[in-house]
Amino acid sequence: MDSANASTDPQAHAAAALILDGFADYNARFADITRRARRRFERRDWQLARRDADARIDLYDECIGETLDRLDGLLDDRVRSRALWATLRQLYDGLLAALADRELYKTWFNSLSRRRFRTEGVAADIEFVALDRAPYTEPSDAAPHRRYVLAGDDLAAVCTRLLREHAHASAYRDLPGCAARLAATLRQRQRDEGFATIEELHILDTVFYRERRAYLVGRWRGGGRRHPLLIALLHEADGVRVDALLTAPEQISILFGYARSYFHADIGNVGAVVAFLHALLPHKPLEELYTVLGRARQGKTERYRRVFGHLAIHPQEQLVRAEGKRGMVMEVFTLRDLPVVFKVIRDRFAWPKETGRRQVEEKYRLVFHHDRVGRLVDAQEFRQLRFPLRQVDPALCGELLESCADSVRVDGDELVVAHCYVEHRLRPMDLYVREVGHDAACQAMRDYGQAIKDLAGSNIFPGDLLLKNFGISRNGRAVFYDYDELCTLGECHFRALPRMHEDDETRPLQDAVYAAPEDVFPELFVNFLGVAAPLREALCEAHGEIFDPAWWCALQARLRAGDYVDVPPYPAASRLPR
Repeated sequence: MDSANASTDPQAHAAAALILDGFADYNARFADITRRARRRFERRDWQLARRDADARIDLYDECIGETLDRLDGLLDDRVRSRALWATLRQLYDGLLAALADRELYKTWFNSLSRRRFRTEGVAADIEFVALDRAPYTEPSDAAPHRRYVLAGDDLAAVCTRLLREHAHASAYRDLPGCAARLAATLRQRQRDEGFATIEELHILDTVFYRERRAYLVGRWRGGGRRHPLLIALLHEADGVRVDALLTAPEQISILFGYARSYFHADIGNVGAVVAFLHALLPHKPLEELYTVLGRARQGKTERYRRVFGHLAIHPQEQLVRAEGKRGMVMEVFTLRDLPVVFKVIRDRFAWPKETGRRQVEEKYRLVFHHDRVGRLVDAQEFRQLRFPLRQVDPALCGELLESCADSVRVDGDELVVAHCYVEHRLRPMDLYVREVGHDAACQAMRDYGQAIKDLAGSNIFPGDLLLKNFGISRNGRAVFYDYDELCTLGECHFRALPRMHEDDETRPLQDAVYAAPEDVFPELFVNFLGVAAPLREALCEAHGEIFDPAWWCALQARLRAGDYVDVPPYPAASRLPR
């Protein structure tokens, strides 16, 4: 249908309005769940907060299915007409002109179109092409925020007003004391970081909630410069208190990073808040900011834009096999100059792996819904990606076609990847500890041990503790990224090694000790580290309990009893004095 006839097709107009209404309905339901986070925090309803997080993650697909059903009912057989969908795209675009967050609406349309037609690659006639436009963002000051101007040395008074204006139904345990400690800490940070003055504070109206904490996000201005700040609130049995102040961009970046679960923040204009955050954290990709605000599909759009935009403007760039040991479950490839990896499930797994594709996908779904405590990479699931074959290393192409034929094929001059996971690229830890100096390697080993503890406290056992399955982030944190053997602690049976008899000493361990599939022997972990003795000693000295089955069993008992293991998402040095 040409543009002249489009304006006279009442059914097309109705369908475009229906699609717009579908997103408005999704957005309203998303906001309803998000707004409940405040009430959950005030009432300390942590289990209901966790259920809300799961429900909100699943909401997008639910609403897409409902909207497609409504389109089927309205359009009947015409719903399969590409010409009609091209018209819908045109009409729908016209409806967006006066709306905020138009990018989110366009991603919604693309989700409907791609699911209806099972699109491979890009269908420019029936979807909005990310590469045809720059990402839309508001000015960074468009996000609603409150301005607190200092007059003289009244920082404690300003902090009191700030906390009061962002108060909850549950009162602060000690508002004057919280404000005084917050002001004193901020003054100390100002001196430590060498800034001359604090002139004013800008704090977003929106409070950010995640797990059992609430956050006030903003910046302080002084000497013509802006500096980020984040105030963390805890609600304990006797009231709300300020727990931490973060002013280092690296620490705040980790809180908004790819290894964290999504915030619940009641935001009217998502693009404006993303722009505000991006001004605070300019190195942070837009895809990570959209995703950590719960807009995971827009995060996927921004990641697609970044990857394929990079390929378009760097025609010499090639996809190559990622560095590190080749996995038994995944083929992993990357771009040399862009920190992302693509992970494709192999058709068959080498011994001793006993899982299959379905089980691996279930592990990724578990991680998607779980509290990632800063130690699990957020993996985005993509389907039907098309890469220019000339930008695929021939050796990699051969490996993919040989080991992943169920997911990868060549179509003309393109490589089609039917299903993959895309993650932020980390330096494999087994390579990292060999490349850096002794002190940095020891610190990495200590953080590796802390990562295992953090995951265990969140009821996750990585399964395979080999260093190759962990990566080191830009900020030096150990993060786990190989999920095919990951499980909850409740699925494990932690055992001590049985005492060996004389006739067992010459027999292989697997012959002398019977082990069921769920049996785990922590005493053996140290045997598989593959690092020099000084690095093993650094780990054992800092975290020797992870090799003790009694420690794991005690933690299991705590979790079964309903106890909560707090894994603070920021360093101890950022916490305020009590």
